[in-house]
Amino acid sequence: MNRPNIIMIMTDQQRWDALGTVNPLVITPGIDSLARDGIFFDQAVCQCPMCVPSRNSLMFGLYPSQTGVRNNRGALLDESRLPAVPLPQLLHDAGYFCAGFGKTHWNNTRPGGMGSRRGFDVRAEGQSRSSILCEEGAVMMDDEDAEGLRAYYEETGEFGSGEENALGYIGKPSSLPKEHHRDGFIHRKCMEFLEDYQPDGRPLFLYFSLIKPHAGFNIPPEFESLYNINDIPDIPAPPWDEEPDTHIAAAMKVSPSLHDVHYQRKAVLDGRSPEEKRRTTLRYWANCTFMDDFIGSVLEKIRQKGLDKNTLFVFLSDHGEMLGERDGRFSKYCLFDSSVRVPLILAGDYVSAALHGTRDSRPAMLTDLIPTLCAAAGIAPDPRLPGIDLLSDWRRSGAFCEFHGCGTERVMPAPAWMWRSEDYKLILFRDGTVLDDTPLRGELYDLKNDPHEWYNRFDDPALAEVRSRMTLELLAHVSSAFARGPAFGDYRGLEPLTRPDQAGNTL
Repeated sequence: MNRPNIIMIMTDQQRWDALGTVNPLVITPGIDSLARDGIFFDQAVCQCPMCVPSRNSLMFGLYPSQTGVRNNRGALLDESRLPAVPLPQLLHDAGYFCAGFGKTHWNNTRPGGMGSRRGFDVRAEGQSRSSILCEEGAVMMDDEDAEGLRAYYEETGEFGSGEENALGYIGKPSSLPKEHHRDGFIHRKCMEFLEDYQPDGRPLFLYFSLIKPHAGFNIPPEFESLYNINDIPDIPAPPWDEEPDTHIAAAMKVSPSLHDVHYQRKAVLDGRSPEEKRRTTLRYWANCTFMDDFIGSVLEKIRQKGLDKNTLFVFLSDHGEMLGERDGRFSKYCLFDSSVRVPLILAGDYVSAALHGTRDSRPAMLTDLIPTLCAAAGIAPDPRLPGIDLLSDWRRSGAFCEFHGCGTERVMPAPAWMWRSEDYKLILFRDGTVLDDTPLRGELYDLKNDPHEWYNRFDDPALAEVRSRMTLELLAHVSSAFARGPAFGDYRGLEPLTRPDQAGNTL
């Protein structure tokens, strides 16, 4: 078989269980069609539970501590000093025609500048030209639909930064047609490309990346009306009122942003009725259906054009969404499963027909995608990368994720590391900031018997052997991976590792 076309479809902040193939209450026929035609990796995790480091990790195939992009303030601005070759550039250099529509979130320019396309031949993005997400030569939404973008920002203005304040999660019916949402623009540009695209002998890499179901939940009524509030379950209530002594509680002690945003949302949402709280879940699921409508349309056009022949489809999201779990916690920024688990599907006729409609429960990671796609494209693997080819028989004993705060902190919280198998999850963390030499502490969860991760059994003698084994597995894995890969390439240099004086100035 010749080198396959590669079609990568990505959403933002979609939980691993927010699709019909896992939860029949969620309406996602487009995504479900990929699951029927491929492999659903039901234990997949991201490498950092927030947008910017997760996407940089995915695109470079390295862990956040290897790229240096550890949180949402991180960025790699010097194109001459990238930690590895990014995925679209790898494929472009190997002879692929690379077309990218939608969110990459490289953050690889400053306001008013233009970042590198990093290998994309064609590029369009549902943002303004003044955004730090603007890339050289890209078509931005305000180039062609400035009025639609203005109307979108007016509708979501009350949702706050990132559309993630309490009102963003409460949501409201959108007064805009779906075409005037930012994802509507991304979809239109992708469809225009597919309509006109004529293969020139090069295989195609198509990247179609949507901005939602990330909050805010301003949902076109035709999608919200597909759901019945009486079918929506309540969020399971933990046996405690405040977050126990966990890695996220430790991070909130040194991160005013993590602390304040959580309790500001909680103060608003706790005062709402059970039905109103279910409405938030309903609108999140409706947001998934909204995105699936665009995905299904793109898939139909691909099939009409015959571009599904000799093709590998990839569907994924960058991280999950807590959606009110654990004492009313929303968004991501923690190592619990609803935040770190992601939907991951490999599909199409490049995948053996015997594997269509199957599930793979190996510990899979988003960093596995570059090795997998390079193997398909006939590209020699980069030996520094920690991932594996998911279409091979390789397997590891667990999957890794790391957490370093949300990026608004003056000095980063001390890191937390996760090692997860299908049965257990280990989290190692320290109190204070990255500058503090505090004792190592831990969490251990029995995922089979405690899927909500409510009971920390790190000190339980009955699980001492599990704790010891997983600790050694985690340390062996990261020591090997970090020994091979680069470190700390963040655009701020060593600033995050310097301690501010009492006046707030960097020493």
